[in-house]
Amino acid sequence: MHHFNYRQQVLYAEDVDLREIAAKVGTPCFVYSQGTLQRHMKAFEEAFKGLDPLICLAVKANTNRAVIATFAAMGGGVDIVSGGEMYRSLASGVPAGRVVYSGVGKTIREMEMGLEKGILMFNIESIQEMHMLNQVAGRLGKKAPVSFRVNPDVDAKTHPKITTGLAVNKFGLTMEDAFEQYQVAKALPNLELKGVSCHIGSQLTQTSPFADALSRLVDLITKLREKGIQLELLDLGGGLGITYDQETPPKPAEYAATLRNTLEELGMRPVLEPGRALVGNAGILLAEVVVTKKTPVKNFVVVDAAMNDLMRPSFYGSFHGVQPVQIRKDQETITADVVGPICETGDFLAKDREVPRFEPGDLVAFMSAGAYGYTMSSNYNSRPRAAEVLVSGEKWAVVKQRETYEDLCRGESLPDWME
Repeated sequence: MHHFNYRQQVLYAEDVDLREIAAKVGTPCFVYSQGTLQRHMKAFEEAFKGLDPLICLAVKANTNRAVIATFAAMGGGVDIVSGGEMYRSLASGVPAGRVVYSGVGKTIREMEMGLEKGILMFNIESIQEMHMLNQVAGRLGKKAPVSFRVNPDVDAKTHPKITTGLAVNKFGLTMEDAFEQYQVAKALPNLELKGVSCHIGSQLTQTSPFADALSRLVDLITKLREKGIQLELLDLGGGLGITYDQETPPKPAEYAATLRNTLEELGMRPVLEPGRALVGNAGILLAEVVVTKKTPVKNFVVVDAAMNDLMRPSFYGSFHGVQPVQIRKDQETITADVVGPICETGDFLAKDREVPRFEPGDLVAFMSAGAYGYTMSSNYNSRPRAAEVLVSGEKWAVVKQRETYEDLCRGESLPDWME
């Protein structure tokens, strides 16, 4: 569910007319609904009520500080995969004790940063990383709180580029290696075993892969307990899908119901890392039509947003709804590609889509852009990155200024022999 709805044929974000934002901020820009963010967080809290869950925004989905702060104010944590995401999260008010650090390539400096700040847990993804972290913690005179990310070899039945729990993926340790390395880690002087972690993929539309993964974790946890290794945190990752088009993913309540009995029996605190399920449908990309073009075989709607703003259609072939901000009476529809100005044939936001017969100057909303929208954007073709706006009821604010041409050259210089 989200708070983007039509009122008298005009699309609103909560109680704000999107035309007002476009007029004052310009396009393209991302618009987030704080009410939707809060609603989604509460849905997860209610679903796992009684289990004391720590619900961590997967920051890679949306790095805006106002978005992170919204969840932090509700008691949420973060799942991070870089030192930059750690910095952003702490700067947004997330207590270090609610930070979980995942990722296959943590650097020594990033390990130092996490230890110095006192984060909740490092999710270890390789044997070498375990020994590196032990050495870094020892040098700092600290104990590193850790879990091992286990790769359960479960098919998440999702897009190949966003599956993470198969044996061929780069993430985590096999069940056998994890069992062995927990015993090794127990003997290392600078590690503290806190939990076990698992993440099998993203945009899952069934609960059965989650159940399969949890059942395999139970086997591992049972074997570890027999070896005297007691863990308190069970990091189940994220991956719950959202509706982009015709998908019918399970709701948080159904997801929780699938896992609840097992979680209660284990008696471990669940850590959840939803990304798109929290933020995906809470944001849109607002754009303006530049020109329309008709060839002998195609209709094109050229907008001022492009693949550098919203990479997912070009990268994954993903669907994002295309909605007019203002519906005109008796407006015809056509089949068209909605494209941007980037000098690439792959620059499209929608292909062969039935859309209104747009005219130059019309505003267009690309739906479900709150996850992996701005975070995957770039300056390709020297395009300044878009602004970000947060809406709350009748109020709204720019929470990330649009980049300028000067920003594009910031930090660059010519060598002295060229000056």
